[in-house]
Amino acid sequence: MTTLPVRVLGSAEELPRRIVTTAEVAALCDVPADTAEQRSGVRTRHWLGEDEDPLMQGVAAARGAIAAAGLSPDDIDLVLNASGTPMQAIPDGGALIAAELGLTRSFAFSVHATCISFLVALQQAGFLLAAGTAEHILIVSTEGGSRGINLHQPDSALLIGDAAVAFIVGRSDDGKGIVASQFRTDPSGIRYAEIRGFGSRIHPTRVTDRPTDFQFDMNGPALLRGALGQMPPFFESLRPGLSRGLPGIDRVVPHQTSAAGMKLLERFWDPAHITLTLPVVGNTVAASIPLALHRTPVEPGETILLFGTGSGTHYGGLIVEW
Repeated sequence: MTTLPVRVLGSAEELPRRIVTTAEVAALCDVPADTAEQRSGVRTRHWLGEDEDPLMQGVAAARGAIAAAGLSPDDIDLVLNASGTPMQAIPDGGALIAAELGLTRSFAFSVHATCISFLVALQQAGFLLAAGTAEHILIVSTEGGSRGINLHQPDSALLIGDAAVAFIVGRSDDGKGIVASQFRTDPSGIRYAEIRGFGSRIHPTRVTDRPTDFQFDMNGPALLRGALGQMPPFFESLRPGLSRGLPGIDRVVPHQTSAAGMKLLERFWDPAHITLTLPVVGNTVAASIPLALHRTPVEPGETILLFGTGSGTHYGGLIVEW
């Protein structure tokens, strides 16, 4: 593919105030605390308080990223809301963010591919930057997944954390950027990770007699079995040799799924090259990849692999020359 001329100008994160230990979640799930951390791979995570709004978390991250880029809100041409848990049905989350930032001359919309929404948004930003239709693009991933967990499903409840992350990207003029991309959906996993409610298929009045339709429902073992078969050919389609090593790649920044999911990646790559944030923030859904990227000290000239999976089941990967 032709290189998409993307460069990161600034990034920032915003986390809820409350830090929740795995022992606390284990007690809520009625599972032994001594095995919960090993089972999930998570020691702590942040959960939104009753007085905290995921929209305002995302806006705070956006303001931090704009400042880090040395820009002002008026410099933003486009806002991409890349969040897996919608803040509300309508208006669109991108418009909500733009309104809070006081933007009046920008376009704003959502890119929704569950946990890999940031990857899809980053590629879309690359297309627009290459076409010259935007100069400064704001990508925001803000997640409040803790508000939809099912405490009767400890395998998922022990994982989820809340976070907001924002990136400002602009056009690269040195020939660097996204040099390879691949996205694929395995629809056989459509039922393995879902929230069935909050749409038009189930009437909202059913929340009282069917509450689990409005909570996260996950079949972790089935997701892992699917990934075992899908990942090797997917990696090879992204770059030959990627299922057996890291040809020309310095760092891997993956979606932080679970202890088992991170261990699965070690079948393919040396863990010394893999960014790991799962133990301290948990699985923060679509904020997971950008949060890990924000915390990774990438040096100019390095090549990084951004990879993730999402409900659907989606697989997505970008190779970026920094």
